Amino acid sequence: MCGIAGMFDRRARRAASEGDLRQMLALLRHRGPDEFGILLDREAGLGNARLSIIDLCSGSQPIANEDDSLWIVFNGEVFNYIELREELRARGHQFRTESDTEVILHLYEELGPRCLDRMNGQFALAIWDTRRRRLFLARDRLGVRPLFYTLLADGTLLFASEIKSLLSDRRVSAELDPQVLAEVFTFWAAQTPHTVFRGIHELPPAHYLVADRDSIQIQRYWENRFPTGSDKHESRPIGEVIEECRSLLIDACQVRLRADVPVGAYLSGGLDSSTIASVIRRHNSNRFVTFSIAFADPAFDESAFQQQMAVRLGTDHHVVRATYAEIGRVFPEVVWHAEVPLLRTAPAPMFLLSKLVREQGFKVVLTGEGADEFLAGYDLFKEAKLRRFWARQPDSKSRPLLFKRLYPDITALAQSSPSFLAAFFGQGLGEVESPWYSHAVRWRNNRRTLRFFKEDLLTAPEEDVFSHLRRRLPADFTQWTPLARAQYVEITTFLSPYLLSSQGDRMSMAHSVEGRFPFLDVRLVEFCNRLPPRMKLRVLQEKHLLKEAALPWLPDVIRQRPKRPYRAPVHRSFFNETTPDYVRELLSPERIKAAGYFKPEAVQQLTRKIESGGALGETDDMALVGILSTQLVHHQFVEGFSPPKPLSQRDPVKVCRTATISQEVSA
Repeated sequence: MCGIAGMFDRRARRAASEGDLRQMLALLRHRGPDEFGILLDREAGLGNARLSIIDLCSGSQPIANEDDSLWIVFNGEVFNYIELREELRARGHQFRTESDTEVILHLYEELGPRCLDRMNGQFALAIWDTRRRRLFLARDRLGVRPLFYTLLADGTLLFASEIKSLLSDRRVSAELDPQVLAEVFTFWAAQTPHTVFRGIHELPPAHYLVADRDSIQIQRYWENRFPTGSDKHESRPIGEVIEECRSLLIDACQVRLRADVPVGAYLSGGLDSSTIASVIRRHNSNRFVTFSIAFADPAFDESAFQQQMAVRLGTDHHVVRATYAEIGRVFPEVVWHAEVPLLRTAPAPMFLLSKLVREQGFKVVLTGEGADEFLAGYDLFKEAKLRRFWARQPDSKSRPLLFKRLYPDITALAQSSPSFLAAFFGQGLGEVESPWYSHAVRWRNNRRTLRFFKEDLLTAPEEDVFSHLRRRLPADFTQWTPLARAQYVEITTFLSPYLLSSQGDRMSMAHSVEGRFPFLDVRLVEFCNRLPPRMKLRVLQEKHLLKEAALPWLPDVIRQRPKRPYRAPVHRSFFNETTPDYVRELLSPERIKAAGYFKPEAVQQLTRKIESGGALGETDDMALVGILSTQLVHHQFVEGFSPPKPLSQRDPVKVCRTATISQEVSA
């Protein structure tokens, strides 16, 4: 796992600068602190900050092919690289290393962009073709690893694993885009290719970019698809399907254990991570280390279940305890690494957890992300199913009461009157053909936070926030089942933009820890997408197939646990007996007014409500985190961005030059 960066002056006016690349890599040091590499050509340069996991001795980047016509820098893993390397050797390719990075380069030499179809992994990569003077950028199917780019006025294309690396170039300015802020406050994340910074874009998942002197082209190479009405869902006996699920999951775990460093696992105490940990234990007799978050607030704590699984599996278990004060203390660092406003504090404990992992000497952990999206684990899917059931008899008085059973842990809903439930869940009840039917309640609730924005800030109509999503829908989207539509919307708007980014890659790589996700193995993903809805969501039982598949591996107390969403305390993390100074400073009327995004009087009213102990709803909590994190993004990136010093001569930097540059240097 690494960080990558680079530049391509498409007009060939300015040679790539080693100093500029050293500056860009300095801002990615946390992603790859082990060593650094730079390639210099006339108008292009590539940089890599390496976290050494595979081929520790000879896997340094950049890497070239046999004749040095192609060069690569790579962030991530290709888990089937061993099998691919054997195929390529049989076709005459010669290898200098044992790394997966070199395998990608030879696969590209063989297939061009179609190499991406053969890669099972999580990655962002850059390949420079010295003959064609062409830059190739690509990102994995589900967007596990990030990749950002910007096009300067002089034609130069800059790219990097993180936005802060782009900002190290003085030609790139940081300005927040209010319309993308509205996306964040609606969907909890900017929707690719948007970022909250004007002029800076994110390469979408499952896309590649090709840039040369004449053009920049972006193409999709894979789509998350579901059967249409004319296609057949999986129709084999359930026993056969369960066995295939187990086989795929076991292999997805085994290939993700490929590493030349120790590999651990996160253990949340829920079905998904417990399943992954159980599979690892059954197929690995070595010392097995697991990591968990415990919360000081019992309303969020699941440590009893975590400890039960750790004892059952005989793991060497380590726990980080997240207190209100700790969450508040690290939140500015969390935002610095996320590079986007947040509407939840949940990334903060993940930041603390990856710190613990690194302190224990681990660089790699397996986790359970992806099961909820592809096997229908979220309450959101059940909520949509109940709303459709209610919509058949919209005047029913009893059907709205089912939501109390769906959310028994939310006290406000459990104690709500039937009229409140009908009003809350019933808006847009009959709009069952809307692409966003499954998410309408959530997004409507989220958008209530926009009342804190200055009146003149958001000038585009509300529909503009959704029009971008509508354009991205596959042509056959309306022919999918309602559950498939809901899954697709969740995967594209939330999984990659938020869960795998702000709460995933950014928090783990902040401490140089690589997360690996067996449930996101492309074979398992495509298998799950072929399943009929009843195998995922059986009546209101989530992840039915996974629970059946995990029967031999887990105790019933874990396997049959109701889904409990991962959350962290919000307002009490910022307003308590040790309230951090930055909170009052950034939320003060003066700083709110100076930044120019929110109404000072509305923010002041919210903070007074919190300090007086008034009852807060979920929207208030989201607004607090969103406002505070936006202020932090403004303070850290717009108002006071100050890049660190470039990598020094004392840093282990491998500098490669193409034949052309070497001739110029010698001359």
